[in-house]
Amino acid sequence: MTEKATRPPRRGAFIVLEGIDGCGSTTQSKRLVEALCARGRDARHTCEPTAGPVGALIRSVLEKRLLDPSGAPRAFRWSTLALLFAADRLDHLDTEVLPALAAGAVVVSDRYDLSSLAYQSVTASAERDVLPWIRELNREAVRPDLTLVIDVPFEEARARRIARGGPEELFDADRLQRRLAEAYARAEELVPGDRIEHVSGVGSVDVVHQRVLESVFRALPWLTDAS
Repeated sequence: MTEKATRPPRRGAFIVLEGIDGCGSTTQSKRLVEALCARGRDARHTCEPTAGPVGALIRSVLEKRLLDPSGAPRAFRWSTLALLFAADRLDHLDTEVLPALAAGAVVVSDRYDLSSLAYQSVTASAERDVLPWIRELNREAVRPDLTLVIDVPFEEARARRIARGGPEELFDADRLQRRLAEAYARAEELVPGDRIEHVSGVGSVDVVHQRVLESVFRALPWLTDAS
């Protein structure tokens, strides 16, 4: 009796969406997961900072909820935040991303280490090049199969942040967001060797979603086949 042929396991993929605050990465990463699931893929959404213990601390800092004895938001050095983000990222990989990839899933993350390289580098002291140190902190971070940078003009991203309301977060200052937009425009320099696709984030959610899908399927065409 011949053995029954077994289908090889499906190949997983790690996709990251990035951009300045207000670019729509959260909405578009979730829409991408929905679209992949509708095509029969096991697709899972995740994000950074995570909901884990280190991520929860980071969120409290970003949202200015962590206070010093005087009652003012506690200030953190850029280097301290870089360390926290790297720790959260490695925990994220161990608890969510790598197990899902091993199971053949497509993991779509709203932000990854490109955020650290962009945000911590523009908030660091201008006296020295901090990128090598930040890259070393993230040396054990598995590389994504694809990173989509959603490009939105600073003015439009700012208007979106204002429209959604809520208190100002740590990185919302206009001067900083302008510098972040410049950093993301040269994302290829920040993560040399990674596959980067720039997608215009201007337009309706549906229009941008179609651009995201086209970029994903062009870069990873095997994702169109869920058989």
